[in-house]
Amino acid sequence: MKYMVLMYADPAATAAMTAEQRAEVFRRHEALHRDLADTGEMLNGAGLVLPADTTTLRWHARGPHTATDGPLTDAPHQLTAYYVIECASPERAHAIAERVLDFHVVAVEVRPVHDWFGMGEPPEDEPDGPDGPDGPGGPRAGA
Repeated sequence: MKYMVLMYADPAATAAMTAEQRAEVFRRHEALHRDLADTGEMLNGAGLVLPADTTTLRWHARGPHTATDGPLTDAPHQLTAYYVIECASPERAHAIAERVLDFHVVAVEVRPVHDWFGMGEPPEDEPDGPDGPDGPGGPRAGA
């Protein structure tokens, strides 16, 4: 199963990090990258620019779309980076995600990814498809 590991940090705290703190964060992520490359679980990942450099586009039913500077929400913790991983279980995805929690990344979302955009009928092998967990042969069949 594929998962997105969405990492959140306080942009002000990120900007205030010392060179030593940045080096420590970099060292930990590099070690995780190596481990996930060795197991074949890392598919993609990237860091994101600070929210101040973000543009949010909004759809409006009756009028033109709008663009505003800044992130979608004005929360103290903002999306700072992500990984896309592929691993055997939610427990394994959680274990990977726990490795990025620290003084900088203070929250991590682990979200399953499906390759069919969630519209229409899922493919046979998709977790929510006929052969997935809720399908006739899945672990939740008949639940």
